[in-house]
Amino acid sequence: MTDEVERSPDFDPASLQQWWPQPSRPRPIVIFGAGSIVGDAHLPAYRKAGFPVAGIYDPDLEKARAMAARFGVEVFASAEEAAAVEGAIFDLATPPAAHARSLALLPEGAYVLIQKPMGADLNAATEILDLCRRRKLQAAVNFQLRFAPMMLALRDAIQSGWLGEVVDFDAHLALATPWGLWPFLKGLPRIEIAMHSIHYLDLIRGLLGDPQGIHAKTIGHPNHDVAQTRTSAILDYGDHVRCALSINHDQDFGRTFQASEFRICGTNGAAYVKLGVNLDYPRGEPDELWIFPAGGDGWVEIPLEGTWFPDAFIGRMANLQRFALGEDETLVGAVDDAWRTMALVDAAYQSSAQPATPVRPLPEA
Repeated sequence: MTDEVERSPDFDPASLQQWWPQPSRPRPIVIFGAGSIVGDAHLPAYRKAGFPVAGIYDPDLEKARAMAARFGVEVFASAEEAAAVEGAIFDLATPPAAHARSLALLPEGAYVLIQKPMGADLNAATEILDLCRRRKLQAAVNFQLRFAPMMLALRDAIQSGWLGEVVDFDAHLALATPWGLWPFLKGLPRIEIAMHSIHYLDLIRGLLGDPQGIHAKTIGHPNHDVAQTRTSAILDYGDHVRCALSINHDQDFGRTFQASEFRICGTNGAAYVKLGVNLDYPRGEPDELWIFPAGGDGWVEIPLEGTWFPDAFIGRMANLQRFALGEDETLVGAVDDAWRTMALVDAAYQSSAQPATPVRPLPEA
């Protein structure tokens, strides 16, 4: 009998970690970009956490002024002015094509948070990785799902042995996503995996490690012109762990029967996660986390203290701030690790472009 089975059945939901420790002396944050994600998540998170924001820059100064007025922060007249703020944490909430240009302006050795994805493709991610290495930038990519309260609690439950060994991971989304909120996506050749399911691939890597490979198919939908909005994928972890994603952003027939959930099964316990923000985005619904703990006799709902949006953005920034202060030894999602998520995304698109194994035809009579 394993240690997980022998452990006490007295599972305490309140014992699971839901928040990243906060920095003792947070540095001022300089934000590049004034898109919807800044108003929906970055600035609400930093205001909630009490992180100081030195100001915001966007090439569209009117957009930057409107966002700054909404949150009571300063506006920088140029990217060079924004990059000159001493001792700042730089938050690049910019489109993928703008990452390298913005990084090149920052002072050598700066601490940086780069909006996901890490460039438009793996070649761009490699250029960003090389740039960060050359200029000694202490950079992480904003794969903030790892820091959502429900995911921190899930990780804690797994590491504490409440599920035993994880052997199954299912991600299932069937909902309607308002792609029009992100006009910069129009015309891009890679959308669904590169901009959305990348969060799930990064989270899975964080929980299960790197897979041996991936089988994937990602396609669009005849009702609109977004490059891809539907994906099926299998991550290959050998013969012991099954991991599958079924993602459909085009189930636009009302809330009934829509889904946004993970199901994780271990050898001795299981977990269920509802990612509420995806449902009726950006307003969303409450997140949920349920655990069937090893040694228990039923499902236990974990009272969550926050949501993916905006609270995961607090944890993501807190880790970077603490790393800059020497209070965290590890920068989670640093560019070297984020590059491997980008490599997994690239492999998924390569897999999707390959023909499937043909089915043999019926033999002639």
